[in-house]
Parts: sequence; C-alpha cells; structure tokens
Amino acid sequence: MSTTNPTPDAPVVGRLLSLNVGGPRDVPWEGKTVRTAIWKQPVDGRRMVRRINIDGDDQADRAAHGGEHRAVFVYQIESYRYWERQLQRDGFVYGQFGENFTVEGLADDEVCIGDRYQIGNAIFEVTQPRVTCFRVGIRLSEPRMPSLLVAHHRPGFYFRVIQEGEVEAGDDIRHLQTGPEELTVADVDGLLYLPNRSRRTLERALRIPALSKGWQGSFRELLEQAEHSAAAPPAPAWEGFAPLTVEAVHRESNTIVSFGLRPADTKEAVRAAAGQYLTVRLRPDGPDHAPVVRTYSMSAITPDDGYRISVKLEPGGAGSAFLQQHVKPGDVIEAAAPRGEFVLRDNDHPVALVSAGVGATPVLAMLRTLAKRHPARQVWWIHGARNGQEHAFRQEVDQLLAELPNGHRTTAYSRPGADDVLGATFDRAGRITIDTIEAMQIPEGADYYICGPAGFMRELSAGLTARGIPPERISMEIFGTVEASAPGVVGDRPAPHQPAGRPGQGPVVTFSRSNLAVAWDPSYSSLLEFAEACDVPVSFGCRTGVCHYCESGLVDGEVTYKTEPLEPPEEGRVLVCCTEPAGEVTLAL
Repeated sequence: MSTTNPTPDAPVVGRLLSLNVGGPRDVPWEGKTVRTAIWKQPVDGRRMVRRINIDGDDQADRAAHGGEHRAVFVYQIESYRYWERQLQRDGFVYGQFGENFTVEGLADDEVCIGDRYQIGNAIFEVTQPRVTCFRVGIRLSEPRMPSLLVAHHRPGFYFRVIQEGEVEAGDDIRHLQTGPEELTVADVDGLLYLPNRSRRTLERALRIPALSKGWQGSFRELLEQAEHSAAAPPAPAWEGFAPLTVEAVHRESNTIVSFGLRPADTKEAVRAAAGQYLTVRLRPDGPDHAPVVRTYSMSAITPDDGYRISVKLEPGGAGSAFLQQHVKPGDVIEAAAPRGEFVLRDNDHPVALVSAGVGATPVLAMLRTLAKRHPARQVWWIHGARNGQEHAFRQEVDQLLAELPNGHRTTAYSRPGADDVLGATFDRAGRITIDTIEAMQIPEGADYYICGPAGFMRELSAGLTARGIPPERISMEIFGTVEASAPGVVGDRPAPHQPAGRPGQGPVVTFSRSNLAVAWDPSYSSLLEFAEACDVPVSFGCRTGVCHYCESGLVDGEVTYKTEPLEPPEEGRVLVCCTEPAGEVTLAL
C-alpha cells in the first residue's frame, strides 16, 4: 500500500481497489459503429494522474467525457454488488462500469459535490455525477442501464485533479474537506434528471464552485425556464392538423410566394411566436392519395391577419410546386399548430437578424414583432440574396426598419443583376460573412438569430464564437431535417430514406422536417430506432427516457411508452427513444 505524503489527521474514508485505463475503440452496435473508451482494464503499479487524464487513459468523446472537470471517473464496489443482485448477474470485473477508480466507500448518497480527497499523493475534487449515456448500456449488455443508474441513485461521479500525483491500487482515500451546500452526488443527479425539482436546491447547486460548467449551465437553464415561463414558446394552439383558409397569395420574388392563412373553423385570436413554423399537410393528388407533409417558417404572425408562410419554389419540390401553382385565395389546407424554439429571447439586448435567401422568413417575423412591440430596441438586419430578382421582402423590411429609431440594415447581393444599383437597391456585393457582421459594429451583449443554408449558419456561428460571442447568444433555425447529436456514432449519414428490407405494414409515421412518410414495422424497438433506420437525424443520449436529448415534437397522433420515462415530456412532445406509434403519427423530425 502506498502512503506517499499522507495529509496529517485526514480521516481514511475508503480505499482504491483498482486503477483502470483504456483508449478509444470502434464497437459494432445495432448496425452502426460507435467509438467509445468505456472498456477500461485494471493496471498494476503506480500511475501518474494529471490535470486532464491518467497516464495510459483516454476518452473517445470529450464533449461528454474527459476534460478538466471529468478527468477521473469513480465507481463503488458496493454498487457492483448492488447491480449483481438487481440484474441477477455475476462475473463483473474491475472497470466494468467504465470507471478509472473502482473504490470501496464513497457512496453516491454520501459524497458531496465539492468534496476533496487525497489518494496517494494526488488531491481530487468531486465535480459532477456521471452523464447518463447509452454506452454504459453497451458495455453491460443492458440497454436499460442509463435509466437504472439514475432511478436507483447510483450514477458514480467525476473527479477534478487539484494536485497531480501518483496513485495505485490499495491506496487509502482520505477526506480533506466537505463541499459547500453539502449536496450529494445522488442529490445533484436527481436534480437534473428527475421530476419535481426544487428551485431552492437548484440555487444551492449553483453556489457550489466545484460543480462543472456543463451542469451549471443546465441548472441555469432550468431556473430561467421557471423564471420566464410566460415568455417561453406557447403551447400548441390545437392538436393534430386543422383546416386553414388561404386569404391571400402574394409573390415576393421570382422564387418565393407568400400565403396568408387563418383558422377556418374558429374566430379565436391567433397564437404563435415570431420565428416558429407551420407544418402543412397537402394533397396534390387528391383526397384518396397519400398526403405531402412539409414545414414552412412563418414570415408574419398577427392576431388580425393570421399566419403567413413564404414558400420558395424548389426544384422537384412537390409541396412548393403545388402551393405556388395551384393554391389560391379561398382554398383550404391543413396545418398543425405553430411550433419551434427559434424565438426571440425575453430581454432587452441588441438584436442581430442574419439571413440568406428564404432564410429571411422567420427573422422577418421577428423584425415585425420588434417594430410593433419593442421599437426602442437596437436592431441590425443583415440579409444576403443572389440579386434583386430573388430579393424578397425588400419593401416590407424597409418599412419595418423605418419604425425602429435604432434600426440598421445591410443587404448583400452575391451576383448583382444589370438593374441592381450598389447603394440604392443593395448595400454591398458578395456573400454575408463574419467580416460583414464585424463591419456593422454590433455592440457587445447582442443576441444573434441566424437562418439560411446549413453551411452559411455553420460558418457564421463558428466565426462569432471565435470572436468571443457566447454560444448561448447565437440561435439558428434549420430548414428541412434538424441536426442531430449521436454521441460516438461514426460515419456520414445519407439523406432520409425508406428503411431497408420489406415495407412495414403498420401505421404511417411521418417525419415532417425530413419530408418522409414510412409505414411502421414493429420489429423496431422504438421510434428512435425506426428513425435511425431511415437515417432521419435525431439526437439521443441515454436511449432509456432519462436525458430527454431525443425529445421531439409530436405534431399529430398518439404514441405508446414502452418504458415510462422518469420525467414525462411536456404536452405535444415525445421521447422517441422509448415509444412506438399507437396509430398514424407525425413527428417534427
């Protein structure tokens, strides 16, 4: 046993049973390849523990694991024994749960965030519980494991390295100090993942300096949601699809046409937030044929005028072609209630509305809201179009900016036409870039709302972040399929498509933002697995109803939960990782 530089009088509260390390490996999983370093192997002798890692150890996904606040993962032998009983299994080996330190003692319901310990001649600080992740289910061949770890209050925890030093199996663990607020690992884990959380406890957690920045950010978001719930995007105004009457059709440019819509069967005021979108269900081939479902951002929302969507004619686009070529005032189309989280924040910050092409539609609705309700705000309108023929909403934007004493505008044409005059019809030649934005001298503290092609948004958001704009001040809206976070899954994703094999015989599942409708096949374990088989982008973390990363909008229909989530989603939302369709459904994916 090593007793190098023990701290005098510090009580021994546990023992390091095994020191485990391992590097990334590619693991086959459900037809995919997952890169993970959760396979850890015990090592003999002394190892140096450094600020970021243990010598010989590494992580595959440092967005979720590793880094200064997650340098060492700790799990307890008492939890090993507990899971052997619960799962009726034996044969677990050290490192089975992906931990670096297998310890005796240090229970999750006793160790507090901010506690400090000495092991060998290194000093550690407890920073956060384990981030629930599907990869622990792969390692244990038990898909429910991420949910079980939270539900049974045995997640394990991470250390930050305060003093680098050497450790080895057999070292005593000495308790040096207790963290402020004395919130245990199990307390903090439940605060993020379980329902009925306490505002007071959230505030206490944020007073713990040792708590990792990621968890602090999550808790701040939860507090802000509670404080500004009235400013959150409104709940869907109606369930499923409802008829909307087309009141006006107006051409905005040579490619974009606007459609004014009002609920056909109600006199109630329109409910929506600027920046949201409508999901419309069209029947270009008649009522007896499969519908075409598309999503379009709203370019205007007012209680008097209803909704307005502005649709760009896409090559081969069944929805846009039908709307532009056949729909006229007086017609009725079906639409789901407005949805989307790309909405103005409830503050008085300066606002930069940045768009390209038809990406102007949601930020135009924001500009209208600012002009009508917040005329004192500082607002920058930055828009890129190919030329004057494709420049939509020019006159409307100028009128709205005239109502904003602190309004500013820059319009860029990438390919000006013969009739386009620099300084008159547009302000600069070329594309909108980060240099364009910098030239406008937008003050610190501004919120940025960006909409346009995916490459355009990635380039601008990366440029803004590199120049010190906090990521939480940058919002982006993506047309079509949403981007997804699939931790550890490697390889490119093709466009959404019908799944391989024979078509299913179940109810139709429509992925509205992917323009895909597929018959359900019950051989899939969940809507998440079904979406993945169709290469529909969908985020996930735990895959067991805990983390809510897979939470998606339920536009129409009902689902059945195969595994009840620890905290149910809000009305109109669904956790696709643990559900299957109860009939025909439309998902905002």
